[in-house]
Amino acid sequence: MKKLLFFLILSSCCMSNGNAQTANDSITTASPIEITTYYLIRHAEKDRSNPNNSDPELTKKGFFRAENWAEVLAEVPLDAVYSTEYTRTLMTASPTAKSKNLEITTYNPNDLNNPFFQEATKGKTVLVVGHSNTTPQFVNKIIGEERYASMDDTNNSSLFIVTKAGNQTSVQVLKIN
Repeated sequence: MKKLLFFLILSSCCMSNGNAQTANDSITTASPIEITTYYLIRHAEKDRSNPNNSDPELTKKGFFRAENWAEVLAEVPLDAVYSTEYTRTLMTASPTAKSKNLEITTYNPNDLNNPFFQEATKGKTVLVVGHSNTTPQFVNKIIGEERYASMDDTNNSSLFIVTKAGNQTSVQVLKIN
């Protein structure tokens, strides 16, 4: 009985002045919503053996984490990889960029989410590698609110996924060990 009632209601909705109307006749085409997705991570574990070295390389553990990021992002169709110019961020970004056959584009962490970056990444899927303070700041700039504080200095496992679709923005934070 419910099926018959559904069919009758559907039939009456599709009739206009006694003439059948196809579903496509009543649908107006809307422009597709452009989706931009950012994957933001902090560099992997850095070598802290020389406190005077402001640009250290990764530790062995950091190197393995960088390789792991490439595995985690293996199925993500990245269009670009961004990194600050520091050795540790470039070393973290390198395995993923190499696996995707992408060049690493460097950015200035003091000029986050500028209009050039916004236009260059619009409608794309992008990896951004930064630091304990710049990664959450970058997320905040993208979403337009101060939601995330600097990361703990020992946190090298957080992955922020920011998706922008039209006027809607969502953020997911995952821990990847």
